[in-house]
Amino acid sequence: MSESNPAPERPHAPRPKGEPRFPHGPAPDPAGSHFERRIRSFQPRRSRVTAGQADALQRLWPKWGLDIDGQRTLDLAELFGGERPVVLEIGFGMGEATAQMAADDPDTGILAVDVHTPGQGNLLGLAERNGLENIRVANGDAVILLREMLTPASLDGLRVYFPDPWPKARHHKRRIIQPDFLDLAAPRLKPGAVLHCATDWEPYAEQMLDVLTAHPEFENTQADGGYAPRPSFRPLTRFEGQGLDKGHVVHDLLFRRTPSQNSQEA
Repeated sequence: MSESNPAPERPHAPRPKGEPRFPHGPAPDPAGSHFERRIRSFQPRRSRVTAGQADALQRLWPKWGLDIDGQRTLDLAELFGGERPVVLEIGFGMGEATAQMAADDPDTGILAVDVHTPGQGNLLGLAERNGLENIRVANGDAVILLREMLTPASLDGLRVYFPDPWPKARHHKRRIIQPDFLDLAAPRLKPGAVLHCATDWEPYAEQMLDVLTAHPEFENTQADGGYAPRPSFRPLTRFEGQGLDKGHVVHDLLFRRTPSQNSQEA
């Protein structure tokens, strides 16, 4: 065949059944069958992993990644290579905002949790390219992380930005900001730590405000008991910009963890 008409490349051989997609990267189901199959607040998305994301997952996961298997207790000082405040971020998408917040506040560690493999790879790549040593990427269910792997009063903040709104009424039970979730999260937060939520889905914002206001271990940072202006440390994300272009209104909620004599810090 002439050089002007080269032979087509052979397709990659299919991955043998049972072989992990990324042998040195995130596990497909890190907690396995060790824990009950509760109603999930997230929906795993299957989408294409680029070559750059795959490379980052293979090279950087052993250094900056961890699977949420529920089988160990994390030492956050060891995980981040020294004593520093640590904020947990649940759901980071492609990671651009997480990387920006890490760059703006290098003395704070960000433990970023998601199940979206392309986003995990993208965030690891951003961390490497920008020299962000204060990011760790966790793969799996944030509820198992909070319940099984984090010690009481170990977190200096919790961020839940643009979680799935589950708009259909029959799916509202899947929304992450619920009383049971706050019961779980509160003991892991230090007194004074801030739970910061943001959503562009008006009915979900109203539910968040009601649930957070009613919880005895959180207090609104806003004197009027309402929504907060977007704080300067939360970057405007691409997803958020698309929503604003469509006329969506974004609501931020900042609630402080209150000291409590009666909370069970366990």
